[in-house]
Amino acid sequence: MLDTYAVIAEPSRRRILDRLLQSDSSVTELAKDLGLSQPLISKHLRTLRESGLVRVRVEAQRRIYSLDAGPLAEIDEWLSAYRIKWNQHVDALAEHLDQRKISREGTTK
Repeated sequence: MLDTYAVIAEPSRRRILDRLLQSDSSVTELAKDLGLSQPLISKHLRTLRESGLVRVRVEAQRRIYSLDAGPLAEIDEWLSAYRIKWNQHVDALAEHLDQRKISREGTTK
């Protein structure tokens, strides 16, 4: 299986994942929506499929691709420590702004 971090480092593959998050799609639909050639979409879908981020099913003559977010759990887990740090900073900013608002309200009364 391919390294998930390396796979999603490519901007076009992230755009494909973003689009598949909205709805399952064929290569033709993805190419149209993203403004990329069908061969390029197919190349990226192969990589995404090999990494486990995308599944494919056959409907008549079409291949329909769908997102499999399972491999992204590893990235989410890695980011969780950073998310805690970011949230601490956001919470501190919110508290600071609340204190300023209270101070301003006290001076206008």
